[in-house]
Amino acid sequence: MNLLKLFSAGILLMTAIQIQAQTTEQKKPDNPAKCINIKEGKFVRPNYPEAIWYMTIKDNVQTEYFNNGKDFIKSTLVFVDDCNYKAIVMEKSDKNDPAQVGDVFNNKIVATQDNLLKVNTKIEGTSFDVVYVKVK
Repeated sequence: MNLLKLFSAGILLMTAIQIQAQTTEQKKPDNPAKCINIKEGKFVRPNYPEAIWYMTIKDNVQTEYFNNGKDFIKSTLVFVDDCNYKAIVMEKSDKNDPAQVGDVFNNKIVATQDNLLKVNTKIEGTSFDVVYVKVK
C-alpha cells in the first residue's frame, strides 16, 4: 500500500511540474512603445500566410503585397511624430481594390511588444486596429 501511495505522489508531482513547465508568462507591452520599429522593415500579420499579405517599408514608402506579390498598394508615409503617421496611397495594381490613389490613412502606433506592433488606422470616420509582426 505504501508503494502505491508513493507511486501516486510521484505521478502527482510529475504532473504538477509538467503543468508549470507549460505555463508561460505573458510579456507586458513596451513602455513607452517602440514606434521606431515601423520606420523600416518587412511586416506580416499574425496567422496570415505571407502569400496572402505582407508589407515592406523603406525610405518612407510603404508597399503592401497581395496575391503572392502579384498585386500591390504603394503609399508614401508622412510622420507627424514618432508614433503617428499618414499613409497616402500613391499607386496600386488592382483596380478592384477599394483603396484609391490619394486616400489618406491616419495611423497611430498604440502598443509594441518585441517585434509586434499594434496600429490604429482611421479613414473617413472608420477606425480599426491591425497587428503587424516585424520579420526583418
